[in-house]
Amino acid sequence: MRNAADLILKPVITEKSMDMIGAKRYVFKVAKDATKAEIAKAVEEMFAGTKVADVNTITMKKKPKRLGAHMGYTGEWKKAIVTLTEDSKTIAFFDGLN
Repeated sequence: MRNAADLILKPVITEKSMDMIGAKRYVFKVAKDATKAEIAKAVEEMFAGTKVADVNTITMKKKPKRLGAHMGYTGEWKKAIVTLTEDSKTIAFFDGLN
């Protein structure tokens, strides 16, 4: 069994993800092979007092990028949108960003 820090790599801080905080939806970059059940358990373990209601995952495909004459691609990664229950505590890390 992997620990929570191996599954949840970092939060995704974008304008759209910040707008979802009001509805208790948080966005994280997660390990490519993480399942929805593992992600839910990891969020509840990392952030005390939270209860996960739903997890949606999206595999972000690679995109072509260019730097001058050099062509390349961004890496593929997995994004998880975690919805908390109504009676759950908010995640304190995101509270300071609003």
